[in-house]
Amino acid sequence: MIQQQQHGDERMRIATGILVWVTLTLAVTASAQEAFGPQAAPAAAHSFSVGTLKVTALRDAQFVAANDGKTFGVDAGPAAVSEVLRAAHAPTDRITLSVNVLLVPIGQRVLLLDSGLGPKLHGGLLASLRQAGVSPDAVTDILITHTHPDHVGGLLDANGALAFPKATIRMANAEWAWLQQQGSAELVKAISAHVQAFEPGAELAPGVKSLAIKGHTPGHVGYEIVSGQARLLDIGDLAHSSIVSLAKPSWTVAFDSDAAAAKSTRMTMLSQLAKDHELVFAPHFPYPGVGHVVMAGDAFAWQAAAH
Repeated sequence: MIQQQQHGDERMRIATGILVWVTLTLAVTASAQEAFGPQAAPAAAHSFSVGTLKVTALRDAQFVAANDGKTFGVDAGPAAVSEVLRAAHAPTDRITLSVNVLLVPIGQRVLLLDSGLGPKLHGGLLASLRQAGVSPDAVTDILITHTHPDHVGGLLDANGALAFPKATIRMANAEWAWLQQQGSAELVKAISAHVQAFEPGAELAPGVKSLAIKGHTPGHVGYEIVSGQARLLDIGDLAHSSIVSLAKPSWTVAFDSDAAAAKSTRMTMLSQLAKDHELVFAPHFPYPGVGHVVMAGDAFAWQAAAH
């Protein structure tokens, strides 16, 4: 019985991953006629300090989800989501997410945390990287939080070749296994010789450690960057919307493969982040996605860092 349940859970995770890929791909077509799906955004590079490190938030694109009960607040309904959006003075028919990437030079290494959507889905990471004065050939490591297309699509350029030909691509073992089984065959073929997988908790560069964040995908991780007494946590997809995800962390998000685990993880980690006042990089929060999670009644809110 336990084995049957485990197989069932795995099938659900795989189905959810496939659904994310299909949804994002179809959204490209839909966005040609509607204001939803992946959308281009102006290139931007915003640098700030973490201890002695100079890190840079790079803008890749944005993704606009319709408030139709299919993505956010699946168990609450569009009317409830509208109330939350209205209270934040945001449009009530949509939830807009940024797609941001973090650039972290450490010694002789140049790290990218995730790679964005890629040019086929309107990603502009390479243009933002140029604004930061870094060439694709200079990138030595790409640390992937998880293998949804808005985080790995930018590993390839517009021609399907490696966008960062000299980089080692690091991701959790469970994510690499899923990508090989259910992901894009083109992507897997292109990156296979460059992938080094790890178990969550591994230190991947001096002062950069992976952290398991359960519930979103089987091997979803965040990355904690430490320099002296300063710390920054890249939360990956712990939270998607700076409004809905923080105001209603117990609501189901369709992108999460294990809704119950994701809800529990969100509550635990957001509570700890608010308590510690740790600096956060949130890839889907409004660009540049840098700030703090703070308490707001019995839930949370986003406090963007001063630019």
